[in-house]
Amino acid sequence: MTAMTDVQELLLSRIRDVADYPEPGVMFKDITPLLADPVAFTALTGALADIAESTGATKVVGLEARGFILGSPVAVRAGLGFIPVRKAGKLPGATLRQAYDLEYGSAEIEVHAEDLTGEDRVLVVDDVLATGGTAEASVQLIRRAGAEVAGLAVLMELGFLGGRGRLEPTLGAAPLEALLRI
Repeated sequence: MTAMTDVQELLLSRIRDVADYPEPGVMFKDITPLLADPVAFTALTGALADIAESTGATKVVGLEARGFILGSPVAVRAGLGFIPVRKAGKLPGATLRQAYDLEYGSAEIEVHAEDLTGEDRVLVVDDVLATGGTAEASVQLIRRAGAEVAGLAVLMELGFLGGRGRLEPTLGAAPLEALLRI
């Protein structure tokens, strides 16, 4: 295993474990202490902006809701546009919608149809990669809008949930970058 960078150590030190949340047996990774620390939040934003620049992204898509918190400052720092991908029924006007399966049931996400074009290379940003369902649906949605997926960048990947294995075939050559792997 490779040594952690100073940025990775800083980020990990600001993530709080909350036992038995949202249900017994789950160890929740709370990023609010990281967001509250301006040095850590700036380091996180910088690391994700570097990924956006290295992928040649022209826009950043943030997944509801913590992807909005992370993706917006990344887009500003990298000089890119920001596009929110929301739960179905939350965006006004013409949208594209993508359904996906959850462990128990299904859900849908949407994006404004006019916000992405064939000229766009899109970096998807979110806080956590777990099972990969929402991220996979967002990649499909971006491609349906006619844009190219430049990659997916997350603060942390929960490797034991298998999201990477689910996403890699969908991403193809586009990179999947996780600043922390847990």
